Amino acid sequence: MRPAVPLPATSDERQATGRERHDQKITVYLSATELLDLEHARLRLRRYGFVLDRGRLVREAIAILLADFDARGKDSLVARRIRSTREAGQDKDEDAVPSLAWAQWAAR
Repeated sequence: MRPAVPLPATSDERQATGRERHDQKITVYLSATELLDLEHARLRLRRYGFVLDRGRLVREAIAILLADFDARGKDSLVARRIRSTREAGQDKDEDAVPSLAWAQWAAR
C-alpha cells in the first residue's frame, strides 16, 4: 500500500493517474447507454489525438469532478446534478444497501 498523500493545495492541482498499476479497485455498474457514451467519448478523443483506455477516461473525469467539488462545494456540478435529481424525485433510496433492499421492503 502506498502512503497517504496530502490533499492538493488548490483544486487545479488534482490530477488523474496515468497508465500505471493501480492497487485499488472499485466496481461501477453502467447501463448499456452509459457504456456506449463512454466508448464514444473515448473514440472522439482518439480523433483529437488522445489515445486512452476507458479506465483512464473515467479517472480523468473523476479528477475533474472532484476538483470542481473542491472548488465550488454545494455549487459544484455534481452537487447540482444530485440536487436536481432529488428534487425531481428520481433518486430511489440513495442510501439503501442493495443487498438489504428486501429487508427495507419487509419493514414497510
